Amino acid sequence: MNRIVFLGTGGARIVVMKQIRWSGGMWFEVDGTNFLLDPGPGALIRALENGLNPKDLDGIILSHRHLDHSADINVMIEAMTEGGYAKKGVVFAPKDALEEDPVIFRYLRGYVDRVEELFEKKRYQIGKVSFVAPIPHIHGKVKTYGINFKTSCGMISYLADTRYFPDLHRFYRGDLLIINVVRFKPRAGLDHLSIDDVRKVISKSKPEVTILTHFGMTMLKANPWKLAAELAKAIDRRVVVAKDGMVFDLDRMKVAPKEKEKPTK
Repeated sequence: MNRIVFLGTGGARIVVMKQIRWSGGMWFEVDGTNFLLDPGPGALIRALENGLNPKDLDGIILSHRHLDHSADINVMIEAMTEGGYAKKGVVFAPKDALEEDPVIFRYLRGYVDRVEELFEKKRYQIGKVSFVAPIPHIHGKVKTYGINFKTSCGMISYLADTRYFPDLHRFYRGDLLIINVVRFKPRAGLDHLSIDDVRKVISKSKPEVTILTHFGMTMLKANPWKLAAELAKAIDRRVVVAKDGMVFDLDRMKVAPKEKEKPTK
């Protein structure tokens, strides 16, 4: 199965600090390639709990250096390379995650085959999957990128943390759109998407399936399943609410049978 395993669907400080939702990022297994995207706190533990072996990873990608996306990057490099005894893999990250006050330890960089800095519109390769970071996001003072992955299952777009800006939808036109939605309503000074921002994006880009994830407290309190149902009806497309441990089947473009698209509690 070509799939994505959600090792975390929580975003923002309170949700992550209290682990109301996990924060381990997303594990992609597609076209014979395994990679981890945004390994936040708990990525190693959640991977093992879900039967995933870090030694199988071909690489790791960071959208940006904030701790809820990068806290487990170093331990995952250790696990991927068996403590450096099995040199392998590629790590991709923005410049400020690698230079002054780096979130990736310098001594670990020799454990992998290479470390590559992310640049706007440059094409990268990880195993059999190519990808592009289409545009810098507006997310505080840190360099932040979303990703468009080219796979045999179609284009997969990851719209990472950002403030909404006009034409954002033009850069993420995947068949599958994974979108971080921290806020229920916008709040001045917080560069995160709200549910209304998400509506603007997907009503124009019209992906086959949208997966909502990376929830803050206001989104969780607002009932994301209800909001997703309203979005799906408005745009006549499927909208899925990610949950911790969810497996999304990329071949069938739907949640794997053992999973549910509604809360278990």
